[in-house]
Amino acid sequence: MLHHIELWVPDLERAAKSWGWLLERLGYEPYQDWPRGCSWRMGETYIVLEQSPALRSATAHDRIRPGLNHLAFHAPSHAAVDALAEAAPAHGWALLFPDRHPYAGGPEHYAAYLEDGDGFEVEVVARGV
Repeated sequence: MLHHIELWVPDLERAAKSWGWLLERLGYEPYQDWPRGCSWRMGETYIVLEQSPALRSATAHDRIRPGLNHLAFHAPSHAAVDALAEAAPAHGWALLFPDRHPYAGGPEHYAAYLEDGDGFEVEVVARGV
């Protein structure tokens, strides 16, 4: 089982707004909060956002460079994927591959691909597809 994921972000306030909205819609609950970070938890797994003082090499994440490409989350239904995709732009997320949405991953894969203002991508996949 995954213990936690820690994402270093260039702007904690901006990231916390967009990620907090998304994670809470997916069933995560606020978990920790400190001056340079915060986290959300579901079960024993938690996701951390941190604006570390050690961050020095970039102002945005580049998902097509070596490293993390994206995080993928389950959504309970097609309707939940659709609702997230529709509401996401108002919360700092852009829909990727809009011309192929919701089947950008193939005809049997119902998902929304979203990118935040710092270049992090998430995939939200409908269960039972």
